[in-house]
Amino acid sequence: MLNRSLKLDAITALEKTHQRYESSAASVTKEAEKLMLTRKRCSEQVIVNVERYINQLANSPKQFDRSYDEFKAEYRAFDTLLEEIKFEAEKADFKAGGSAAAGVSAGVATAAFAPSAAMAIATTFGTASTGTAISALSGAAASNAALAWLGGGAVAAGGSGMAGGGALLAMANPVGLAVGVAALVGSGFFARSKNREIAEKCYTRRKEIEVLDAALQASLADIRELNDATQKHADGINSMLTWLQVNAPEDYLDFDKDAKDKLAALVNHLRSLTPLINQTVKR
Repeated sequence: MLNRSLKLDAITALEKTHQRYESSAASVTKEAEKLMLTRKRCSEQVIVNVERYINQLANSPKQFDRSYDEFKAEYRAFDTLLEEIKFEAEKADFKAGGSAAAGVSAGVATAAFAPSAAMAIATTFGTASTGTAISALSGAAASNAALAWLGGGAVAAGGSGMAGGGALLAMANPVGLAVGVAALVGSGFFARSKNREIAEKCYTRRKEIEVLDAALQASLADIRELNDATQKHADGINSMLTWLQVNAPEDYLDFDKDAKDKLAALVNHLRSLTPLINQTVKR
């Protein structure tokens, strides 16, 4: 048939590009969850250790107290957001088998729709379509902002907004716009179109996916860099705390130079870690 090979080549190229995109999307979700867990460990362990040390240190310098207060406030906002997103995600039933995921075909990575993925995406990419940081939102508003991101952004900004987010939950991809091969095939387009027309349509879709995939790759690098920086400063805090707890007196007025240097290093790590707690990645 005329242009049959052109059609087959175009379909094959589209399928391969889509597979790469799905792999990138899964990697982004996985790394976002790692970042979320790193931040949770900081909240549940690092902040507890710092607080315990502050409580037993007499005459702690105001500089230390101020840095810790800022640190604690950021983690309080992070913890609150996690709880609210988890509640809204569970209520929306992101999990496979629930109403939001009804119609998902067998073999789809439905784990991507779990509340943990929604929480990770919201805290990693955290900007609502209005430009408001998700950390400044709450409850359903934060959840809706995450869904709007999943769907490709606000309609006013050229994205598909909440409608796109809902449609995405019924498809395979946890991040970005769902422009899968299945949607193209399922529309009946292949059955009623000419070979060249099919090839052109596949080419257009493939280019769209390539752009999205490039954006995902950039986000992936940014997420890993942010996670590494967060872990580095958390490790620094733990290291300084361990030294101080073992070697320093319980009254700051009795500190020698080494102890003061260690405490100063701890404060520097706190200052560096604090802005990373709720820092987001551009999509």
